[in-house]
Amino acid sequence: MIPGPILIIKHGALGDLVQALGPIRAIRRHHPDRHIVLLTTAPFRPLMEACPDVDTVWVDERPRLPHVRGWLALRRRLLYGGFARVYDLQTSDRSSIYFHLMGPGRRPEWCGIARGCSHRQPAAGRSSLHTLERQAAQLKIAGIASVPPPDLGWTEADVGRFGLPEAYVLLAPGCAPHRPAKRWPAERFAAVARHFSEQGIRPVLIGAAGEADLHARIMALAGTATCVSLAGETSLLELATLARGSLAAVGNDTGPMHVSAAAGCPTLVMFSAESDPVRCAPRSPLVTCLQRQTLDQLPVAAVTEALDGLLAPERAAAIRLVL
Repeated sequence: MIPGPILIIKHGALGDLVQALGPIRAIRRHHPDRHIVLLTTAPFRPLMEACPDVDTVWVDERPRLPHVRGWLALRRRLLYGGFARVYDLQTSDRSSIYFHLMGPGRRPEWCGIARGCSHRQPAAGRSSLHTLERQAAQLKIAGIASVPPPDLGWTEADVGRFGLPEAYVLLAPGCAPHRPAKRWPAERFAAVARHFSEQGIRPVLIGAAGEADLHARIMALAGTATCVSLAGETSLLELATLARGSLAAVGNDTGPMHVSAAAGCPTLVMFSAESDPVRCAPRSPLVTCLQRQTLDQLPVAAVTEALDGLLAPERAAAIRLVL
């Protein structure tokens, strides 16, 4: 392999980016003396600039196809980087275009799915693999045999401004707005909030600013439960730090649950038929997944029983040992 820096492409979404943290660490271990650049999108820049496995973060403006100037500017930037190898962890049609954008002539070694690249992962069977297995198989083609699990243990932020007590749990009741079937009903999140509040554990609702109304509804349904809403108030570094200090986290199949799991928090994720935990669930000894065809079929009792199991004294001791 010729000398030169390394480029990693990973745009998101949040859960996908978190699941790429293990491969990013593996790439760093494989190229300990190379300068590593991550090409990602703006929402993830602050988090990944703090990542010890990345030296420089570039924001991809993701030009639209008719935006010729944007594509030419991106091509100049990629060529100017003088990369020896590119690891395309996004493996999308867009990121594969970037391979062709760096031609004609000699291109860097490229690990991805782009036609004609030097380390191409075959399409057969890719879609049936869990994200972590698919990425590990991709990196194996490039000579990286071992890939660690996602880890956000390096995150650190001052979360004192939230004024949370020592005993709290995180609730993530939202998801992508266009995927409403992935949401457990608000009144059941309210019941879980009451369940914890009655034990002296503060329920903390997390999510994007656009979920403030959902949080307000859950808090109203929870009645006397002492809930706190942090909708739109946490950075990703703060979210990971909060997860590391939380007794547990429960939520729909959404990005914050991947953050919670990678931060070492006991995590319960609820799935409908809209997504497949076999292919995309966070993987950790501290993660429990519950699935129903539709989430209105998942009763509160099943969730609180699973959460109580996560918080059992013998499990808590094991969690402390892991951390």
